[in-house]
Amino acid sequence: MATIRFRAIQATFGRTAVPVQETVRRSELFGENVFNEASMRQFMTKEAFVGVMRAIEFGEKIDRRVANQVAAAMKDWALSKGATHYTHWFQPLTGATAEKHDAFFEPIGGGMAIEKFDGGQLVQQEPDASSFPNGGIRNTFEARGYTAWDPTSPAYIYADTLCIPTVFVSYTGEALDNKAPLLRALQAIDVAATDVARYFDKSVTKVTATLGWEQEYFLVDKTLAYSRPDLVQAGRMLLGHVSAKGQQLDDHYFGSIPNRVVNYMRDLEMECMKLGIPVKTRHNEVAPNQFELAPIFEEASLAVDHNSLLMDVMDKTADRHNFKVLFHEKPFAGVNGSGKHNNWSLATNTGVNLLSPGTTPMKNLQFLTFFINTIKAFDQYEELMRASVASATNDHRLGANEAPPAIMSIFIGEQLTKVLEELEDVSNGKLSPQEKTDLKLNVVGKIPEILLDNTDRNRTSSFAFTGNKFEFRAVGSKANCGKPMTLLNTIVAKQLVEFKKEVDALVSKKKLKKDEAIFNVLREYIKSSRRIRFEGDGYSDAWEKEAGRRGLSNHKNTPAALKALISKKSISLFEEMKVLNKVEVKARYEIELEEYTMKLQIEGRVLGDIARNHVIPTAIRYQNVLIENVRGLKEVFGSDFKKVASEQLDLIEDISGHIAEINSKVTAMIDERKKANVIKSAELKAEAYCDRVKPYFDEIRYHCDKLELLVDDELWTLTKYRELLFVK
Repeated sequence: MATIRFRAIQATFGRTAVPVQETVRRSELFGENVFNEASMRQFMTKEAFVGVMRAIEFGEKIDRRVANQVAAAMKDWALSKGATHYTHWFQPLTGATAEKHDAFFEPIGGGMAIEKFDGGQLVQQEPDASSFPNGGIRNTFEARGYTAWDPTSPAYIYADTLCIPTVFVSYTGEALDNKAPLLRALQAIDVAATDVARYFDKSVTKVTATLGWEQEYFLVDKTLAYSRPDLVQAGRMLLGHVSAKGQQLDDHYFGSIPNRVVNYMRDLEMECMKLGIPVKTRHNEVAPNQFELAPIFEEASLAVDHNSLLMDVMDKTADRHNFKVLFHEKPFAGVNGSGKHNNWSLATNTGVNLLSPGTTPMKNLQFLTFFINTIKAFDQYEELMRASVASATNDHRLGANEAPPAIMSIFIGEQLTKVLEELEDVSNGKLSPQEKTDLKLNVVGKIPEILLDNTDRNRTSSFAFTGNKFEFRAVGSKANCGKPMTLLNTIVAKQLVEFKKEVDALVSKKKLKKDEAIFNVLREYIKSSRRIRFEGDGYSDAWEKEAGRRGLSNHKNTPAALKALISKKSISLFEEMKVLNKVEVKARYEIELEEYTMKLQIEGRVLGDIARNHVIPTAIRYQNVLIENVRGLKEVFGSDFKKVASEQLDLIEDISGHIAEINSKVTAMIDERKKANVIKSAELKAEAYCDRVKPYFDEIRYHCDKLELLVDDELWTLTKYRELLFVK
């Protein structure tokens, strides 16, 4: 018997989930461990409270004296909650989060000590930045980097630590994280969208980008997961024959949630409530052991922080329930992978969703303005948006007939398509009184009733309008939402700036009325962005050909997709909108290429190790059993043994063939890896891994999976799909 595998399986037998008792309402727990407005009012001086609120609302700086007051209040609150340490919590370009804990404790001499935390420790710290990705911005021996407090995201307590959300920058000032560019992009969209919104309502003084993410993930038994070297080191099954039963019966999707999983979800949700993460929805997803949770939407910056924090909380909570969470976009071949849909919209300080129709033609014109400008922006920068979701892990998912294809397109539905077509037919220039009436009443005025019944969705579209928001479906489950949200808000901000320039020019130079000028500009945008709109099957070969005719990109791998990041057009955009400078853009390009290469390098090493140290020895062991069997048959049947042992002989030959193929292909893969590893250029190295190393993965897997079907189940050392995906 294969000891490791069967011990792992047996360890799950008889395991019962510990029920989670809910003794208080969740609304009473919400924000319990967050230094929110209520806590600030209780612990802060009035001066400190006003300073923080003005920093949040208007981006004003907090001076050192006020920072000391804020720090004192934050410390008192944290100590009252049992905290012993504090940390600057940030999001480096690893895709994960980072933190260094310091105790409040400080000796003062005479055998005494105090709890100390002042404004300097709150506002800025200097963690060792030498080992974080930097893309050539700094040398490895230069360790200095700075974390700076972000007052727009509230501090919170997790376990015994006060966590202070921060940005992370280099000694020379370049952003080394996902948060700083996001904050810059949100500032850009605020300014640009406010200027345009004031066409319709002069009381608008601020526009906030909102985000509601949907986190998909797999749960597998922890013991079984740790029996698989590939799951532990690569986050996915690099080999393994697909289970006979997968998702084909559609019996898992929205099905009854298993008790053990429900207990995990309850525990997780209670933790989220205390941390102020407004999780609301939970359900079974399509694949076995795949689930989803989603929150109520929040301001984009806070939503990004909450999703990053959530993934850490999910891991720690799962550990208590003997689960392993898999965030990899495609941990199991043959069943659906996982995404993280980003639902994006814009909201004004007056409480209006700019992507939601209103009750009057003027409000609907406002809706159309932001709706069409978003479409135009996405069309102009579709390659950049593809780059925003590019990664080695997400490459397995995009275009795999379960997620949006690598081609970026927008779905708006049949009814809204008709609205845009009618607007496109409106005459250019000044409108006659009859045209104005027909346009406002018959076209624009009917938008709310059109959307009332327009609830269908196209899951093959990467960017779909869903009634009052756009859903960016191409984001991977493992991704930090900060990157796609930074790029989306940047391109829409840029487009709104251009829109306002064009409208104002028509009003001042051609003496058109404001609404006529708006209609004229929108009409041209509808025409010029028509290519990005697609209502059909994004998985079809016909769409791939049609997209090519339309001039849309189709970058099927990360090295190809990332090139858009450093194009002159993209760099000009980032610099104009003051989101990233040229150095920061090129650094991110280098970092993402290096990450891609390292992930494939790790997968290649793990696959070679499993193939040669698990699969081949197990196959030879079984082959020896068969050989002994044939020898015995020969002794019994003599010269006629070949008739009796023909199946065994064929099986021995098949096993030998697969072993030979595995060994030769692993050798070839290693040779290609060695060649790639000496390439200096990050771009060329990534392309070498993509084009010359990665193709061997599927070839090696094919022969390993064939052996799994041939070898005696009791001898097979690796935990199988059916054991991982269906153990409760």
